[in-house]
Amino acid sequence: MEETASIDIDDESVLSSIFKDKFSEEQRSNPDFSQYLSKLCSQGIQQLNQEPQRLQHEKANVLEQTLDLAFHNYKTFIRTAECSRDIFQDFGIVEEKLQSMIEKLPTLSEHGKKFAKEASDIGMIRHVNSLTLTRHTELLEILEIPQLMDTCVRNQYYEDALELLFYVKRLNKKSFISEIPVVAGIVKDIQQSAQLMLDQLLGQLRTTIQLPACLRVVGFLRRLECFTETELRLKFLQARNSWLEGILLSISVGETENDCYDCITRTIEVCRVHLFDIVTQYRAIFSDDTAVVFDRSGLSDDSPSEASVFHCWLIYRIDCFLSILKSCLEIGVGNRLDSILGQYMYFGQSFSRVGADFRCLLVPIFQHYALETCVKMVEQATQEFETDMLSYSLIVTSISSSQSSMSDSMTLSTSGLPATPQPPISLLDFLPLAVYLNGILAAFNHLRTCCSLSMAIDLPVIISQSLERVTNAILAYQQAEEPAFSETERKAFARFCTAFVDDTIPHINTCIRTLLPHRVISDMYGSLATSIRNLKDQAGPIKVQDIHDKLNSVLPAKQVDFSIGDKISTDENAGSEKPMDRLQALVKSEEIDGNKG
Repeated sequence: MEETASIDIDDESVLSSIFKDKFSEEQRSNPDFSQYLSKLCSQGIQQLNQEPQRLQHEKANVLEQTLDLAFHNYKTFIRTAECSRDIFQDFGIVEEKLQSMIEKLPTLSEHGKKFAKEASDIGMIRHVNSLTLTRHTELLEILEIPQLMDTCVRNQYYEDALELLFYVKRLNKKSFISEIPVVAGIVKDIQQSAQLMLDQLLGQLRTTIQLPACLRVVGFLRRLECFTETELRLKFLQARNSWLEGILLSISVGETENDCYDCITRTIEVCRVHLFDIVTQYRAIFSDDTAVVFDRSGLSDDSPSEASVFHCWLIYRIDCFLSILKSCLEIGVGNRLDSILGQYMYFGQSFSRVGADFRCLLVPIFQHYALETCVKMVEQATQEFETDMLSYSLIVTSISSSQSSMSDSMTLSTSGLPATPQPPISLLDFLPLAVYLNGILAAFNHLRTCCSLSMAIDLPVIISQSLERVTNAILAYQQAEEPAFSETERKAFARFCTAFVDDTIPHINTCIRTLLPHRVISDMYGSLATSIRNLKDQAGPIKVQDIHDKLNSVLPAKQVDFSIGDKISTDENAGSEKPMDRLQALVKSEEIDGNKG
């Protein structure tokens, strides 16, 4: 078989090469043509000679069969032709449709892909919805957290609110969850509720609150983790200070002395109660205050300690407290300064329990007010004396010899200084001097409750200036009225000047030494020599000699000792002693008496 096939192939090759130019390419490619050639090659010469006749005869038979077929199947051929025509037309239409379909296939493909994607998304969404439906209860609880948090905060259920807050914080720390918009919205709502809770807690600290509630509020503030420890202390003190300021602002200062006194007493009472409450609350809440002060390991010298916050606030409150005192004292409190001083000193002493004894700050304030009031009262007495001298008449000053003897004896008998100096009775005959001395004594009475040793310098200067003006008023009266003096008026004027020099000024000096004793001043200034020098240079006695020199022309010719002391000597030999020698001897005698006592 293989040999036959190879032979056939060779024959075909031979035939193809022989009749290469005789046959067309179409004929050569026709398999029947090649098969026919192979058949011809296998026939003999006789068969090849008969082959044209056979083909002619076969052609005639085929033609006859065709005619017969056409005759008998004419209608079929007609219908076949019609069908072929219709088929051809249909194939044309189909071709057009196919061409249109080919053009629309890319669009169809895109729509198909889109549909497939949408179907996939819908399937995924359906899967998510199914999963959501199975987790509906848990999701609903999460979605209701903001509303629940707001309800807890508004109803002051802070424990539950903090639990919700911490849960949301833990939820927000998960990166894949925090990126979900719904979760981000929940976190934002929770933060708003936490801010509302913070405002409510700070608002409670701005009201009247007891220690247990205060501890609870600060505990919530700590758990909120909004502030550092120092910031928490500041916020606590700011809130409590705001509440205290509101109470103090409700206390009106007023414009009268009674209103100022009421304001001061109410301020002391409010601060005594509420300020100590705040201090107690602070120390109970921040119990590590002392440890923070002394344990500064790991901190630089410039790092502020947390304890300094409290002490700075306490200093600020004391400063505000003293400012209220100053503003009230500027208006005046009348003759109740000693009561206010006692209350303030007791209140300042009570602050020593918290390490803030401010009594030393009260001394300058009360001293300034007392000295300023004393200056006003002395000025008022001086002006009143000057006014009285303008209308004073010596005619009514008619003193009998018995009265003069009585006055002299009383002056001598009162030369020994009693515990409480009594004003000279002889001044009752001279109304301007009596009124003036009464004004000076009123100033001293006002000053005695707040009289400090530092006034030993200012007080003699104030009184000396006043006495100088009084002396000038007396001299002006003499210059205006002396040409018209009668002998009686001249003697009365001499007694007037004598009463001023011998009674008024020594009594004022005695009162000054009662307010500012030698013994106390000596202890303050140190040794006797230094004491005498300081007394002479700074806090020396009233310069009586200058006044005596101005009135020397109208005074009776007698020696008077103008030194300050417990004794007024009328000895003629005493006038020859120097005033400072007398003062030194007097101080020595007082020291001896004090040692004996």
